Amino acid sequence: MAKKRPQTKAKPRVSDADIPVVKAREPCPCGSGRRYKACHGRAASHAVTELVQRPFEGLAGEGDWVALRELVPAATVALTLTDGLPDGIPSVTLATVLPMAWPALRRDDGSVLLGLQNDTSSGDISRDLADTLLRALEAEPGTPVQGRRVPAEGPRLQDLLDPKATFEPVVHAGFEFWVPDAENATPEVGASLERANAAAIPTAKLSGVDCAYWCETPEKNHLRWVMPYPEEQLLDALARLHAAGTSSLGEGTRLVGSFRAHGLTVPVWDLPTGVGADDVEKPAAAFAERLAVALATDTPLTGDERRARGGLTNRQVTLS
Repeated sequence: MAKKRPQTKAKPRVSDADIPVVKAREPCPCGSGRRYKACHGRAASHAVTELVQRPFEGLAGEGDWVALRELVPAATVALTLTDGLPDGIPSVTLATVLPMAWPALRRDDGSVLLGLQNDTSSGDISRDLADTLLRALEAEPGTPVQGRRVPAEGPRLQDLLDPKATFEPVVHAGFEFWVPDAENATPEVGASLERANAAAIPTAKLSGVDCAYWCETPEKNHLRWVMPYPEEQLLDALARLHAAGTSSLGEGTRLVGSFRAHGLTVPVWDLPTGVGADDVEKPAAAFAERLAVALATDTPLTGDERRARGGLTNRQVTLS
């Protein structure tokens, strides 16, 4: 008689949404034995190509969302949910970075921290963050929320956050906001805190204009200003000012180019060492007035202005 094959119990099926995101060459967490990029990473890789160009459009403070995602090391913002806070959750706070690069954390007191500067699995950062936020609201107190490949359909931040609420970033010198009592943090969190603080670039938000951030580096200081205007119109306006010699923020400062990030343009100025955030408040406000006039001008660019525009375009860097 033929031998009966030993019976094995079928492994429980794991939902695709529960499979965490890992590096492309790592074994796929589903247990298939294949690398992630050849298994569940295929769908994630395809989703990444379907980019939402302005994922934060429609949210209060879109420019500040972009700045906190790409430019600011340490900052927090209190978030207001459309449906209010669930029972047992005293607050929800957006943070640029969380310890151990966690996507989110539910603290012991029930409050939620949502990390902004994390890798996302799809081309829609807003949907990825909304998925993380919803899971954080349901997490047990004292636990982090891990990353995962989000479902194909799901809410976005625009569906969860109150569009009428203010969005007011608080920029921090370091990451002590991670834990209520930094001196008694776990060794892992303490080490992560020390590394993050050592790498943080001193940064400050200007108060006189929207979405402008000063930062200090060893060689020189900078002002990076996220602007909400259409890119072509803004570049024309900047070119007009640059050709007229009025694009600087004072003596020794220089408009050097721009970033392109999440559908918005971020002009960048070099500032001399020693020029602080307070020193550029008035010059930035004056520049905003000159820019408003240039934006309203619709005459064709002159030869000098076209050359200035070409120089600015050549020095544009795309961050995302």
